[in-house]
Order: sequence, then C-alpha cells, then structure tokens
Amino acid sequence: MQDAIVRISNSRYVQSNSNPKKWRFLSLAGATAGRGLPARQTQVGYFGGQREKYNHPMIGRATPLCFIATTIVLTVPLWGAEHRIIGLSASGKPIEALVVAAAPPTAPTVMLIGGLNGDSDSGRMIAAEVEDLESNPPSRRRFHLLAIPLANPDNHPLVFPPTGVAYRENAESHVLWRWIGLHAPDLVLVLGGSDAGLAHALSTNAVAGVGRIPARVMIMARPTTLLSLPRDLRFSEAHSEMSQRRARSPQQLAEELAQYFGHDFNQLTYLPGMALIAQMRLGHVADVEKLAAVYLDPSRNVLNRANSLTLAGHLVFAELAERSGNKAYAELVRKAADLGFTETGEMRESMPFHDEMSDSIFMATPLVVKAGKLTGERKYFDLAARHFAFMQKLVLRPDGLYRHSPLTDAAWGRGNAFPALGLALALSDFPRDHPAYSHMMAEFQQHMFTLAKFQDDDGMWHEVIDQPGSYAETSATAMIGLAMERGIRKGWLDPAAYQPRVNRAFNAVSARVGRDGQLVDVCESTNKQKTLEDYLHREAILGPDPRGGAMAMLFATEVGGLP
Repeated sequence: MQDAIVRISNSRYVQSNSNPKKWRFLSLAGATAGRGLPARQTQVGYFGGQREKYNHPMIGRATPLCFIATTIVLTVPLWGAEHRIIGLSASGKPIEALVVAAAPPTAPTVMLIGGLNGDSDSGRMIAAEVEDLESNPPSRRRFHLLAIPLANPDNHPLVFPPTGVAYRENAESHVLWRWIGLHAPDLVLVLGGSDAGLAHALSTNAVAGVGRIPARVMIMARPTTLLSLPRDLRFSEAHSEMSQRRARSPQQLAEELAQYFGHDFNQLTYLPGMALIAQMRLGHVADVEKLAAVYLDPSRNVLNRANSLTLAGHLVFAELAERSGNKAYAELVRKAADLGFTETGEMRESMPFHDEMSDSIFMATPLVVKAGKLTGERKYFDLAARHFAFMQKLVLRPDGLYRHSPLTDAAWGRGNAFPALGLALALSDFPRDHPAYSHMMAEFQQHMFTLAKFQDDDGMWHEVIDQPGSYAETSATAMIGLAMERGIRKGWLDPAAYQPRVNRAFNAVSARVGRDGQLVDVCESTNKQKTLEDYLHREAILGPDPRGGAMAMLFATEVGGLP
C-alpha cells in the first residue's frame, strides 16, 4: 500500500499505512531538504484485533492547540521515525519528539535536543542524524535515539532546573525537564548555541527526581555527530534509577508506598482512605482499625459537615466491616448511604454533594452499593443505579468520554478516572439479577474501550484525555489501570485486549514513583473549571502527594492480586 502525505501549514509529512505511528518529514517552510517535526492529522490505532481510524483530537478545534490541515498532495514510500507529542509550549504549540529504537532493548539511549532558541537550523541537523540512524536496520543501531528537533517553538525564556508552577509557568522548561528525566537517556547532546544552562543542569541535578544525566553542548554539530560517539556509553545515573523502579514487583511498589501513605485518618475523605484500603490489602488491618476507631464514638456525628469526599472516605468503614465483621462500621456506611433518601424514606433523584461533577460516580456509587451488600436491602442498589443514571445525563459525552462538569466539554483525566474506578468498584458488589446491572456493565465496558484508544506510547493517560499535548497524569493512569485490571479479573474485559494496556500502565506509574515516595505529574485538587485551558494549566505536582500516592498504591495491590 502507498503512504499518504499531509500538508500541515508550511510543512509536509507522510503517514504510513503499514505503521501509522510513523511519519516522515518532507520539507520545512523555506527549506527543501532534511527532516524536522512530524505531526499528524489522523491516527490509525490497533485495539482488540481491530484496525480503527479516528480523528486526531487536536485537529479542527477552535483552540490555540489546533493545526490547520489542508490536502493530501502525493504518495511516496515511508521510512520515518516514531512520532510523539511530549507537551505544549506556553502558547499551546506542540513540542514534538522522534524515537528510533535499537534492536537490543538494553542498548543505551542518546537524546538530541535542538531549537532551544526557536531556530529550526539545529532541528534540520537533528533530522539528518535521525535519517542516518534509521537508514540502518535496528540490529545495527548501537543505541536508542530520542530527538526533540524544536524544543522551544515560541523562543520563550528558559530556566533549568525549572521554577514556577508546572505547566502553567515556564511551560517549555518543565516539559523538557520532566520528559528528559522520565526517559532517562544516558547522554544528552544539545545542538546549537546557547542552551540556557540545560546541559549543566542535567549533569548536576537529579532530573525530575530521577537522577543525573551526562550532557554536552554541540556548537559545531555535523551530520555525523552520532557516529563519533563512543561505543561503550555508560548508563546514566537516571537510567540506573529508572531500571530499578521498573524492576519492582507490584507488591514491592505497594510496600514502598506504604511507608509514606496510609498512616493517618484525621480527615474522613478518600485521599487517606484509598491508602488505608491498600494498607489493609497488605495485611495491616489492625493498624487501620486503630486509626478508624475514633469514628465509632457515638457522640461524634461524622456526617455533620459531609461532602462528596466524605462519602468516599466511608469506603474505609465498608472495608473494615467486611474484614472484621464489626457491625458498627456497617452502620456508619448505612447512615452515609441514607443521605440518598428523604426523612420519610423516599428515594432522592441522586446522592447529595455531586456538584454536577463526574467525580461523584466514584464518590457516591460504590458506597451506596456497599450499603446494599452489608445490609442486604435492595433499595441501596436501586439508589446506586439511579445516581449513576443521573450523573450520566449530566456528564457523559456522545463519544463515550466524560466531561468533568456541564461547564465545559473538557475530558479531564481524573474526571474520567473517577467514573472508571467508581463503576468498577460498584459492579464488583452489584447483584447480577438487578434490572440495571446489564446497562451499568455495558457502560463500563464502553468507557474502557473508549479510554483504551487514548493511552499513549508510554502507557499513560493525560491531564485531558483527548489532548495528547497535555501532560501525562499519574493518578488518572493508576485509577484507569486499576479499573481495567478489575475488569479483567472479574471476567468483564478481554484479557488479550486489555492486559497489555494494564501492564504498560503499571510500568509507567512505577517509573513515575520514586523509592522515597515522590511522584511525577499528579494533578492538583481540581474543582469544576470553565474552559479547556483551565484544565490544561492545572498544576502538575512533582513530589509527595497523598492523592497520587494512594491511587498508585491501590493500583499496585490490584495488579499484585492482593485480597
């Protein structure tokens, strides 16, 4: 089959029919030779044995993120590198990378960076290097190559290590710093003149909390720069650290996180609650009971200032009720679920505190189902089904993703992870003979199918699910991965289609969790926002975070099969 060329603005790129993730650059504006940044108008993906074609979500939107695509102009053979969008500039332009793999997966990795001053000249030099390397079969490549031809398309001031709120401030600096650290190359070569101190910063700092990376600036780079590299490239400190992170078993990861999360229950919310449930799965039930005992005081009204986060925090009591048989915990669950009924016992339209946000599918639905399981009263299952249907009318988009709230159609990452995990937990205890079961199951399966198409090459889901330039977000990835793993284990999802995705998600989350409990790119607490840009600019936390730590910990226990 022949390959199609798409013209994007003043550049032309070719997409392969045999490997749709590969794009070959043909020309830049004002240039007739060399390779540069690939882009794509249409993505063709493979999922569940089916070849699916869907529009790239960044095309055709009236936002600063859109590209202007015109026409297919001719056909030529393809031999391009793999293309990735690694982030967005301050003005919303995509920052792109090329990937050329070597045959041995254990080969070292070299990264080329150009265009730090917004100039495409160094990008053309990088493109020539990429073309030269990929002309060799993988078995003859001595290293993996990562290349960022135009790292700073807006020529925005750079600072390394980055300062300010990621990715709202110094966006380009944060994108480069964290992507470099997470991909842990063994050598970084910066082509061009001034590097804004990047090479020195990489060599002397633990990049994104991972480790140091040798780097140098190549002012007079040649088309054969890569050929001059030594054959015995040593693994960088970052590479060694990343290898150790990825080598952890699910239980090892959970136990490492257990040292930092799940040791308090001062706030009755899901943030410490999910970590406490994970602690119980690790066998620390008695420790959790000690923390939860304060809520058994009959003089204490735990629902006095209840909100949606409080409802989800009650899942700890449900877990304790099932594990210990203590009916006092079951009574706390029942009282919380009873908020869905009037004083005369009539069922409300939904559970309270939903605030029209998709979060509520997680915050309320599993709790109400647990009440039904613990009491044996069918009215709670009826309430769970009603609440789920009510929320779907508010936040389910026609394409199968969830908007966070009716204020905007933005498919926030955790705003989709909450429904995914919430429904997975609810269905685990929902009676199969209930009239709503088949509908809820079908909705879960459809959501998983839709989300699967948006998992990136590293195994991650993003801050905005259908915006690949938004940052890869750790808590959403852990939650979606957990939902898929639960679906596989319960027989709801096809293992052949979904297990590879869960494995990739777990590896990606593990790579983003340091052995000191530090995490990379967890979205801050987020209420409903008014615009897509608001979600894109939510802070990406680099450091300890109870939300991300709890979800990564719970995901690890699920993948590890812990009871």
